Amino acid sequence: MSAAPGSGLFDLSGLFDLSGHVALVTGGNSGIGLGMAHGLARAGADVCVWGTNAERNAAAADELAGHGGRVAAVCCDVGDEEAVAAGFAETLERFGRVDSCFVNAGVSGRITPFTELSLTEFRRVMRVNLEGSFLTLRAAAAHMVERGGGGVLVGTSSVSSIQGSPRNQAYAASKAGLTSLLQGCGVEFARHGINTHSLLVGWTETPLASDTLHNETFERNVMRRMPQRRWGDPSDFARLAVYLAGGAGGFQTGDTIVVDGAYSIF
Repeated sequence: MSAAPGSGLFDLSGLFDLSGHVALVTGGNSGIGLGMAHGLARAGADVCVWGTNAERNAAAADELAGHGGRVAAVCCDVGDEEAVAAGFAETLERFGRVDSCFVNAGVSGRITPFTELSLTEFRRVMRVNLEGSFLTLRAAAAHMVERGGGGVLVGTSSVSSIQGSPRNQAYAASKAGLTSLLQGCGVEFARHGINTHSLLVGWTETPLASDTLHNETFERNVMRRMPQRRWGDPSDFARLAVYLAGGAGGFQTGDTIVVDGAYSIF
């Protein structure tokens, strides 16, 4: 009798062991990206983090090295096409391959009435959040297709992409674009064994969000709408990164995964 489709997945031994796996995490020197990188490194993966701040890169690399695997930190402005090409080439030179790519680098939008939102500000946000994601994902996808053997592409999006975000439309639009980009990649690259996932992240304690989250008025009004009565933490993304990088979802691809403590459905 022939085996049922996917029957090989019933062998769960070593499911979350990422030994020999190489993960690239952009924006990996702090916040959610660093949380992901810690989870990946703890599971045995070799990890390369990209960031624009050399000191934070070095500090992150020192932290991650404590898990015992190979670690590198590369200075890269993801909004610069040549910088992304050079950064990816350096990553391959150091590790030889990239098995999973976590696109996390991003900037926050400046809270501005829409009628006063300048094209310069709109483009500033898009340059990193959407164009930077496009450039990084394009490089990773090309490498994975050429190398063969599949891979994983993950983007850090936001629940703002599915909710009305007054005075922050540039940010919301950039994240909605990232989600659509990954859905298209999920369909196009499925035949190459490349899975894609978009994480719709809610209020999470990061350097970008900290000032907002700890504003007394904001915290009073929003925390009561948080069923778990807490903000998200970068460590919440560690296990999720390992699950996605290891392909534990199997048939799960091109999806959006909401990570917001049930905020958006409450």
